[in-house]
Amino acid sequence: MFTSLLGFTAVAALLTVSPGPDFAVVLRTALGSGRRAALCSALGIAAGCFVWGLAGAVGLTAMLSASEVAYGVLRVAGALYLMWLGVQALRTARRRRTAPGEAVPSAVEETADGVGADGISPLRAFRTGLLTNVLNPKVGVVYLSLLPQFIPHGAPVVATTLLLVAVHAVLGVVWLGTLACAVHRARAFFRRPRVRRRLDQATGGVLLALGAAAGFEAAR
Repeated sequence: MFTSLLGFTAVAALLTVSPGPDFAVVLRTALGSGRRAALCSALGIAAGCFVWGLAGAVGLTAMLSASEVAYGVLRVAGALYLMWLGVQALRTARRRRTAPGEAVPSAVEETADGVGADGISPLRAFRTGLLTNVLNPKVGVVYLSLLPQFIPHGAPVVATTLLLVAVHAVLGVVWLGTLACAVHRARAFFRRPRVRRRLDQATGGVLLALGAAAGFEAAR
């Protein structure tokens, strides 16, 4: 079991640091809503890992992979959701065209209730992170193909699956939490309207591109 955990941790670390929708969502949340909301997004993404882990353990992921229609519907839904997040980011960037003499928005400051000055609540951030992962069927497929290789013969499948998913989730929270804290520490730089606008444009473009790519794959 120790050898399996060690091997899976190495593979999961590589998967975690690979850029993808999770990274873009947490970055945008950190920029617009502060550290607390971004951490809640990371926790939502981790919760999505457990949803897919449980689904794989009980065989739902295998059923989804076997059904082209169901798999395609979920991929389209995920693609549309990512594109919607991208459009929201681009709309935010457009609103940030500050007129001369206008006060610079303190975009990543947090109010007493943890909501960013122009951002979303921690609960909504958690839901965004959760949906980003749950609507990404690739997570389920990766778990279905990867996790069985690290379950020792004779080990309880459900318990071991959840243990492996927990390792992946913890790595994800640490990685994405580090990103959120780094953005928070550099908040003076990210307060600059031009920097915020460019970053919103960049993250919006990335999310739109990821959604379009997922939609194109689903349509093939």
